Amino acid sequence: MNRFGIKSVMMRKENMGKYFGTDGFRGEANKNLTADHAYKIGRFLGWYYSEIKRQNGENVPARIVIGKDTRRSSYMFEYSLVGGLVASGADAYLLHVTTTPSVAYVARVDEFDCGIMISASHNPYYDNGIKLINSNGEKMDEDTISLVEAYLDGNLNVFGEDYAEIPYAHRDRIGCTVDYVSGRNRYVGYLISLGVYSFKGMKVGLDCANGSSWNIAKAVFDALGAKTYVINADPNGTNINTDAGSTHIEGLQKFVVEKGLDVGFAYDGDADRCLCVDEKGNVVDGDAILYIYGRYMKEREKLITNTVVTTVMSNFGLYKAFDELGIGYAKTAVGDKYVYEYMQKNGCRLGGEQSGHIIFSKYASTGDGILTSLKMMEVMMAKKMKMSQLTEDLHIYPQVLVNVKVKDKAVAQADKDVQDAVQEVADALGDTGRILVRESGTEPLIRVMVEAETKEICRRYVDNVVSVIKEKETTR
Repeated sequence: MNRFGIKSVMMRKENMGKYFGTDGFRGEANKNLTADHAYKIGRFLGWYYSEIKRQNGENVPARIVIGKDTRRSSYMFEYSLVGGLVASGADAYLLHVTTTPSVAYVARVDEFDCGIMISASHNPYYDNGIKLINSNGEKMDEDTISLVEAYLDGNLNVFGEDYAEIPYAHRDRIGCTVDYVSGRNRYVGYLISLGVYSFKGMKVGLDCANGSSWNIAKAVFDALGAKTYVINADPNGTNINTDAGSTHIEGLQKFVVEKGLDVGFAYDGDADRCLCVDEKGNVVDGDAILYIYGRYMKEREKLITNTVVTTVMSNFGLYKAFDELGIGYAKTAVGDKYVYEYMQKNGCRLGGEQSGHIIFSKYASTGDGILTSLKMMEVMMAKKMKMSQLTEDLHIYPQVLVNVKVKDKAVAQADKDVQDAVQEVADALGDTGRILVRESGTEPLIRVMVEAETKEICRRYVDNVVSVIKEKETTR
């Protein structure tokens, strides 16, 4: 353990089922995740929540709200889910193209039984995913997800019975489909209502990643008075995240500098992430966002529990800065679900990931990219400071992260030669840095990350471990 209380570790993902990972059921459309999967998920959810109502004496259908991103396959999955839902007797409410946090908001505020978001987030267009959200606007609990997986595998046991198949609805019990774009519009109104200051006179760049935010983000910033400049807001079904958004932020960096903008915000495909670009074109990542808003809350005595929740991927420099400010911090496994769980259990108001999943628990039950950008604007306006000035006292350690594609994540992690290579790097770094090796929760990848005093050191040690992983993969 180093002086920052962080071990150099190899981490396995927790609580992952056969189909659902840390952020839903995700895979290449019609390969790992098929239209049949979607239909069956709809069948189960429609029947399950309707049956709960029936057993509670409520003679009404389940109500389930659905949103989707701009991928070509999202329409296919939407229709498959709806088919399954109504066949099981539930009513399906369609938000159409919208953000993940909007589905969470509507599910909570309008008292739906659950919500479904069709998106593979930052993944390429040919991937897709199904995210399940409970009635509180939170990621679905593991017990319910395990029932969904059991039904997919044909071994469902629920309500004290075994089900080889679940019943279809008949006659007037068949569900209906409801156009619910009004729910999305009310979410837009909610975001606007959170604008504490007018943005008049501010020139703001938005990178919508050709994804879910394309028809929402600009409307919010325009309503709050900003002069808004938008890129990557022309989705065609196959260009989501392509050289755009928070995972390809270099385009926004160039755009901000060329246009002389005050700040830029980049979202991912479903807009639950946000990264910032300051007026000089420098990236302000999730760690920096946590620093800026954590400090802002501390100064206003609004940081309840005096704790910011991070993940083990957060940078050394963030913890050093928090120590200097007298701000406490917690570290969870990677994944915004783990961050949110800790925040809920311990009453924390601010948490997030380096990748830009930031949770403001007073305002939302999930990461919300557009909300995050509004909160960054609030700090700039309140303190009358440029974004670059807000990060001046934050010094980030160099970091190199490499993703390695593997056949089996667990096997790759457990390999003795890989573990020995990781330990060698950890020993060499001592308390001058750290190595973290973990499984992706959404893709067949092992992520190797090193933080050290220089980029060169980081690269050398990452390459050492990556070469061992790749060499071992060739023998499997």
